[in-house]
Amino acid sequence: MSHDGTGPIEAGLTAETAFTVSEADTAAAAGSGLVAGLATPTLLAWMEQVAFEVTRPHLPRGHTTVGTRVNLEHLAGTPTGMRVRVRAELVAVDGRRLRFRAEAWDEVELVGRAEHERFIVDEERFARGLERKRAATTTS
Repeated sequence: MSHDGTGPIEAGLTAETAFTVSEADTAAAAGSGLVAGLATPTLLAWMEQVAFEVTRPHLPRGHTTVGTRVNLEHLAGTPTGMRVRVRAELVAVDGRRLRFRAEAWDEVELVGRAEHERFIVDEERFARGLERKRAATTTS
């Protein structure tokens, strides 16, 4: 696997992004509850997005990462209009397996933390596997 990224993929790499909770980000909108606060599925998606960004610039050309495991604690509610800062750190690299730690803070407190695992995959090979699966369901 030739490497065309900006540097080695090693523990200690980080990324951080801020999001603003909108009506579309609430539990009521996600169908995961009736409250008008930040939905757990949205928090998870934000954490995965930031973890993805940690290694993206360092991946070999034609490769990406896919999420495979998450252990998420949603610790506190966040109302619409409030900003949430999500930070992810790559804590371990084992071949193609990448392990991350993520935290989310709103303007008041820590609202979530997670352990997340991603795998480096060849984009074309992964797409071919999806296409084989799709074709298997369309043939009778």
